[in-house]
Amino acid sequence: MGAIASVVRTALSEDRAGSDITTQAVVEPELVARGRLVAREAGVVCGLVVASHVFATLDERVAFEGHVADGDRVEGGTALASVTGPAQAILSGERTALNLLQRLSGVATLTHRYVEEAAGTDCLILDTRKTTPGLRDLEKYAVRCGGGTNHRRDLVAMAMIKDNHREAIGRQGRTLQSAVGAIRQHAPQTPIEIEVDTLEELEAALAAEPEWIMLDNMSTAEMREAVALVARRASLEASGGITLERIAEVAATGVDAISSGALTHSAPALDIALDLTFEDQGRSGEAD
Repeated sequence: MGAIASVVRTALSEDRAGSDITTQAVVEPELVARGRLVAREAGVVCGLVVASHVFATLDERVAFEGHVADGDRVEGGTALASVTGPAQAILSGERTALNLLQRLSGVATLTHRYVEEAAGTDCLILDTRKTTPGLRDLEKYAVRCGGGTNHRRDLVAMAMIKDNHREAIGRQGRTLQSAVGAIRQHAPQTPIEIEVDTLEELEAALAAEPEWIMLDNMSTAEMREAVALVARRASLEASGGITLERIAEVAATGVDAISSGALTHSAPALDIALDLTFEDQGRSGEAD
């Protein structure tokens, strides 16, 4: 809840929702609004609790009732939630609530598509740290709602020796084995992953005995060979340019996981609208 509250406060401040000129000038404080959040297309829902928090932050009298749960798959036209309360608060918070709900539902929906492509294998679909600044915890929650698995959250959750680290290690006259040993001494309980680009680098990485090895930008044939070479001595993560269309063939190689930054940096927003009616006016409208 702490991450939600922080994001909501920042988003409402960015929109200056507490000083909404239009609403405060033309909408009376006593007017009550009743609305429905409706999915305009099929997808996986995520962020209802965030949307609820937006309205409650503006006015605790706003009642929010979810009709589905985060992680549910819905069809277009499905009512996701109802909101009732002071019209000023609902009108001032609608865009912030929709922005967050659409964004998180988009991440969950795209993740679900990746997971479906890997169905029938034991391959996990992982996210990355390529997240929207300030939204990492919420976007990683959305990945879980879509059936994906969170990779390392930050630079402390897992040690990862990437290509630039390998270059730095070599420049200092050190080996991968000594680097892994140094990490284990510095943070004994932290899992270690080494990124490799070739099968030759894979053999050197195996000798260092990390928990994970990342196969970066390898062909499908190279991945199959890597799986046979490693023979379960480390977990293998495939990464780099793996599009949705390639997920099934890569998962079939036997790698343990596929990571994709696209889950969070390229997910299109799910089309969701807020339809409103007002207690003493016979008009209705849709959020812009």
